Amino acid sequence: MAKTVYLSVGSNLGDRAANLREATLRLHELGRIIVQSSIYETEPVEVEDAQPWFLNCAVAVETELDAAEFLKRALAIEQAMGRERTGVRSARSVDIDIIFFGDQVISRKGIEIPHPRMAHRRFVVEPLAEIAPQLKHPVLKRTMVELLNGLSTASALGRVRKLDMPMNTD
Repeated sequence: MAKTVYLSVGSNLGDRAANLREATLRLHELGRIIVQSSIYETEPVEVEDAQPWFLNCAVAVETELDAAEFLKRALAIEQAMGRERTGVRSARSVDIDIIFFGDQVISRKGIEIPHPRMAHRRFVVEPLAEIAPQLKHPVLKRTMVELLNGLSTASALGRVRKLDMPMNTD
């Protein structure tokens, strides 16, 4: 049975826009892309060393894969695109995070869905609110718009600005 997966895709190394486009194109291997958000430029958060700002977007994919297989293949896309895991929250050419996998709640070694910190990250919530405003967090029972409206400037991690830049991945 097909499930809708919501992803946060980001890049802060190299040609960030090209990296987002390439990652999104490669996500077609995992299912049918339903919708993708605008591109947002976002401040790195929870990092130890200074890093370039990210470009981020949200992507919804309809897939027949289970969560573990989807994650395995998403990580393979990151690796094929040159992602090197040199440390916790280090700069990266591409980052693909599963935010929601249908309405599933999964917590086991190597996979936690919904993403445990997403509700406090404007760079995740704002693009999701753009493409799925009424999507409900399966644990918090709040929509993306409600989560976005609940983020004060002081509590939301990272500054975010929407760019006027098309994805053009069709």
